[in-house]
Amino acid sequence: MTTYQPLVIRRSDPAKVEIEWADGHKTTYTAAELRGLCPCAGCVNEVTGQRMHDPASVPAGLSQSDLRFVGNYAVALQFSDGHNTGIFPFRFLRDHDPRG
Repeated sequence: MTTYQPLVIRRSDPAKVEIEWADGHKTTYTAAELRGLCPCAGCVNEVTGQRMHDPASVPAGLSQSDLRFVGNYAVALQFSDGHNTGIFPFRFLRDHDPRG
């Protein structure tokens, strides 16, 4: 059974976010991976679900800052390209783990 409850979320450096899940799984995202996955209305059409922001356009060296919790269900952060409207629910982060 997959659990969507993180035990620890930390910025390991300006380019990475690490998550340790309650079931022992660990997820690491680069800032570029998170920016490419951003689920906000500016990046994904709310009606069609079509991605409007091309993940390939995200620079590999992107950084992030201001990691903050949104309630008890998500995190938000500021990217060095100025983007800051994405809210990343815990379940979304676990389901989109780039390394499985």
